[in-house]
Amino acid sequence: MSTSARPGWFRAFWRWHFYAAFLVVPVLLVLATTGLIYLFRFQLEPLMHADLLRVDQPADVDITQPYAVQQAAVERELPDSTVVAMTEPGGPDESTRFSVVRADGSGHDVYVDPWRADVLGSLDPDTTLSGTAVRLHADLMSGVWGDRLIELAACWAIVMALTGYFLFFKGRAARRRSRAPGARLRSRHAAVGSVVGLGLLLLLVSGLPWTGFWGAQAQQLATDRGGSLWSTDPGAISDPTSTLDESLPHSHAREVPWGMGKSEVPGGRGSASGESAGDGSRANVDTAVAVADREGLRHPVTVALPEADDGVFSVIGYAFDAPSQERTVHVDRFGGDVVSSYGFSDYPVLAKVVSQGIGLHEGRSLGLWSFWGAALMCVAVITSCVSGLTMWWRRRPAGSVGAPRGRMPVRSSPVLLGGLVVLGVLLPFFGLSLALVLALDLLVVRRVPWLSERLNAA
Repeated sequence: MSTSARPGWFRAFWRWHFYAAFLVVPVLLVLATTGLIYLFRFQLEPLMHADLLRVDQPADVDITQPYAVQQAAVERELPDSTVVAMTEPGGPDESTRFSVVRADGSGHDVYVDPWRADVLGSLDPDTTLSGTAVRLHADLMSGVWGDRLIELAACWAIVMALTGYFLFFKGRAARRRSRAPGARLRSRHAAVGSVVGLGLLLLLVSGLPWTGFWGAQAQQLATDRGGSLWSTDPGAISDPTSTLDESLPHSHAREVPWGMGKSEVPGGRGSASGESAGDGSRANVDTAVAVADREGLRHPVTVALPEADDGVFSVIGYAFDAPSQERTVHVDRFGGDVVSSYGFSDYPVLAKVVSQGIGLHEGRSLGLWSFWGAALMCVAVITSCVSGLTMWWRRRPAGSVGAPRGRMPVRSSPVLLGGLVVLGVLLPFFGLSLALVLALDLLVVRRVPWLSERLNAA
């Protein structure tokens, strides 16, 4: 590249970095803030709902009540609700959580004192602080349109990070010499961005599997064509319309490991042999927990209860801090036998990679290192967004948005063109939106003097 060409490249990348920020920064601020709240949910929620989440062990009691007894207490308290899942307490001072679906279809969490089997109360998980943060983080509480906007912003955030690195390395000398107003803020923005960039790219790529379009395609690729054990398990009677993530209320879908989220839930062997509720032994939630313990699942487990007579107890082992130990055991509701199991070792390669990436995204794969790393990354992203907005606000001229002038030298650079094509294929939302932006820039912005002047497109 000749020396004379460098300023054109620099301004072109600066222009795309600038315009990407208009879409990306508002979304990143929401994602980083809600992500920070979600990271600290285990510290915040017990403080806000101590009467439900915390219990005191009686001085004269050393044994907790069976889970079946606790479940019966919930069913007596809420006779019109259906218990769909149970999560064990994580410690002696924690309550047992039962997920229920009420007659109107809404999901609630009911908390039970495991020592006395007393119902403490209930919460709508969607209305808690962390629940609201999750809903905003997932789709801006706007359904499909919010999910699509986040996916689009994530694609352009990758572009913003890549162009930011180009600007960082090419503009080092200019930043050192500059004495212009705002130079110090610009240097700080560049320094923070140079650290944030790689972490942001990791968070964006690891978060894409949750998106409605890209994530759905990735999960289908990762779990189809034999990726699910149920397609080859001769002891399972699978209902093609019943999947593991549908065994829990929508609010609890995140408790299901990503790699098995679309795996079909097998039916019980007892139902296939003609047994019914009145024939032979009938297992309960305690049986399921005991069987899972014998199978080596880590505690505290979550148990999805059978939905029908031929259903099974799906016991999900605790793998919060170790995605490689994700495993679910399906227990027959009649004889208590293991119908089948599915875990990380059964995942195809893509599902293993994504599961580990999600663990890093949530700050839980590497203990406190990843937790505090994710927390600091959220703070750094917020700082970078605010400093970028401040720089723009200070330098914007009257009557213009203050966009840098310059065009991407796509025609003269096959490497750049190839990179854009690859990104467009891997990230369809980016490819489609890029084509739209280029068309608008060429056919509208540069041909309408008023727009061209204000957007510095000349």
